[in-house]
Amino acid sequence: MLKKELIEILCCPQCKGDLRYDTKKNTLTCTVCWKVYEVKEDIPILLPDHNGK
Repeated sequence: MLKKELIEILCCPQCKGDLRYDTKKNTLTCTVCWKVYEVKEDIPILLPDHNGK
């Protein structure tokens, strides 16, 4: 689970929008462009073209 302090400073690498953390899906979703980023082993994968493989 990501710490609240980390979530507060992270932003979308594409549009710089805020990210919303979904604890059940373990993802971060941009509130502006709606891009979804995976979180693996408590590490956000914030690569714009990452396809999860």
